[in-house]
Amino acid sequence: MLRRTSLLGSFLSLSLPATALAHTGHVTHSFLAGVLHPLGGLDHLLAMVAVGLLAGCSAGRLRWGLPVSFVMAMVVGAMIGAGGVDVPFIEIGIALSLVAFGTALVWKQTFRAPVLVGLTAGFALFHGHAHGAEMGADLSAASYGIGFVMSTALLHAFGVLISTRMVQSGQQLSLVRWGGSAIAAVGAVSLGFLLVIPS
Repeated sequence: MLRRTSLLGSFLSLSLPATALAHTGHVTHSFLAGVLHPLGGLDHLLAMVAVGLLAGCSAGRLRWGLPVSFVMAMVVGAMIGAGGVDVPFIEIGIALSLVAFGTALVWKQTFRAPVLVGLTAGFALFHGHAHGAEMGADLSAASYGIGFVMSTALLHAFGVLISTRMVQSGQQLSLVRWGGSAIAAVGAVSLGFLLVIPS
């Protein structure tokens, strides 16, 4: 019983936006900081892997279109954040992105391609703003930006690789749905904390 309580506490602490998710609040400058930023926040990590999973489950242009639309919109969001433009509800938008991407993984067959691209690009703006708000104002900001773009692309590729391997093993549908449910659950917990305990 004690072990289960400890595991539950660990899961919830990872889901807390204010403690485990690496978002705005301090300025970072280096390429390495940019690479690590998406990896240091559970919400960024799960969202970007989820986009890769969605892409890997898709056919044709969507396989590349979803990751590319995410990265492009994220860069736009980062420029807005780096420019000091205050956008409300960034953390809520990021938490909602997990719910949306997780739901899309579970019910992908009911979403048309334009809807998937719109969801992906729209929520990428929130993630990008969180990245951009951490950028410095000097030339080192470019190194930071390149770092988080590369890290994002690698996370997308990781998700695509996992889902395409699942196709080969015949387990894609069930495993992707389980993964989508877990991602949506993390987003719902994060959203709940944000709404109950606003920052």
